[in-house]
Amino acid sequence: MSADPDIETLAGLLEDETVRVILTETSDQPMSASTLEQRCDVSGPTIYRRLERLQACDLVVEQTRPDPDGGHHRKLYAANLERVTVDLVDGQFELTIDRHADMADRFTRLIEGI
Repeated sequence: MSADPDIETLAGLLEDETVRVILTETSDQPMSASTLEQRCDVSGPTIYRRLERLQACDLVVEQTRPDPDGGHHRKLYAANLERVTVDLVDGQFELTIDRHADMADRFTRLIEGI
């Protein structure tokens, strides 16, 4: 996992309409890059560039699943973002990014709570 992006990086990402569509579409269910191409109405290279930027900030995660038609595995992308909070504290902006906890982290917290 990478460090949280700074506020300028995050603002730059979120001002991009394609990034916003990727995040909203993949917040409900993981999607392939080709499905995102259609939903965003942009080219494949554009989708992959945006996905790389989102993955670098840990806002989207890549999942590998078996192809239901057999053969190769397919890559799906899912939003890893729950909430972004920007606070102004003592004359400085503080950025907090809440991400979805993965299954292993949730299981660990469950066991530790017993």
